[in-house]
Amino acid sequence: MITPAAIQDTGGEFSTEASQQKQIPITDINLELLKKLGTDQKASQLPPETAGLFGKPAPYKLGPGDVLQIVVWDHPELAAALGQPPTNSRPSDAMPGFLIDETGDIQFPYAGTMHVVGKTVSQIQRELNQRLSKVYQKPEVTVRVASFRNATVYVDGEVRTPGTQSLNDVPMSLTNAIGLGGGFTTTADRSRVDLIRNGTTYRLNIDDLVKRGRNPGDIYLQPGDTVRVNAREDSGVYVMGEVNKPATVLPLRNGSLTLSQAISDGGSFDSNTASGQQLFVIRNSTSESPQIYHLDATSPVAMLLANQFELQPKDIVYVGQGGLVRFNRVLNLLLPAINAAVTGVVVSK
Repeated sequence: MITPAAIQDTGGEFSTEASQQKQIPITDINLELLKKLGTDQKASQLPPETAGLFGKPAPYKLGPGDVLQIVVWDHPELAAALGQPPTNSRPSDAMPGFLIDETGDIQFPYAGTMHVVGKTVSQIQRELNQRLSKVYQKPEVTVRVASFRNATVYVDGEVRTPGTQSLNDVPMSLTNAIGLGGGFTTTADRSRVDLIRNGTTYRLNIDDLVKRGRNPGDIYLQPGDTVRVNAREDSGVYVMGEVNKPATVLPLRNGSLTLSQAISDGGSFDSNTASGQQLFVIRNSTSESPQIYHLDATSPVAMLLANQFELQPKDIVYVGQGGLVRFNRVLNLLLPAINAAVTGVVVSK
């Protein structure tokens, strides 16, 4: 790639008329570039924040709205505290037991008020045993959750049955949540699954994790998490210029789409107007530092190169008519962020 410092405005078809110009280098797609891009991809590691999502599940911690069932064996007088469900109870009603109130407390005979929110069942059982030991000799206490009503997660997007799912004492993994949501739809993008936790969004590529030997089932959800499965159309590649289906938006296929597939899905070159020498890929077009790649499709190895060049979401594939000056004019329309910052654009190769 020729650096901007090495590029000079030579006039003619290689420049636009402007007094102040921002130079954008064009990189040829060749075997050396493909090797570099492939090496960079293989060498890339999972971001630390993504790697931190993996781990062993934590035990369920109680919250307001949960209902406890507490049994003190050989003391039937305490069983009356549990009560009985009403005959006209609805499925959404709480099970009989000790409801954790909005302050996180329960009241149990001879144990008084106990703050239980944020604790596990085993912790509550030990505390109850200690308190009742002051009244009963060696009490045997059993504590279980009769109704899980506090912790939920939300699954949205391209799943068959989106909605809220309740967490319980069986840890729920990312794959469990998607499965309970009916699984991926046919339009789901498995490479763009968002996990939103405490205001932070983690972008997960399910297929890439599997290729790396990381099991998405080892990502366990926490109360309040939101899982959103994006649609493939939201991360499409744009095909423009002299193709038989111009202005086509092509969805990535689970995060993967090659340059040759994009040209094929765009209807291939228009035989009457297209110049095979002017095939471009514009990347990061809305940023201050776009990248532009060029491929001479008339080259004998062009198909091999196009088959191995992986596109990224929001890439623009452009097939030109002929001279590079025409591409310059199109580029001025495609890069609004640059046009706002400078008067003109120089594209050199």
